[in-house]
Amino acid sequence: MKVLVPVKRVVDYNVKIRVKADGSGVETANV
Repeated sequence: MKVLVPVKRVVDYNVKIRVKADGSGVETANV
């Protein structure tokens, strides 16, 4: 779990960036 937590944070951060760039929530639905 100690490894999964930081990885999840990085993924969430990248998803937020993509959503802002695309202007939609499609990326979050695929994750």
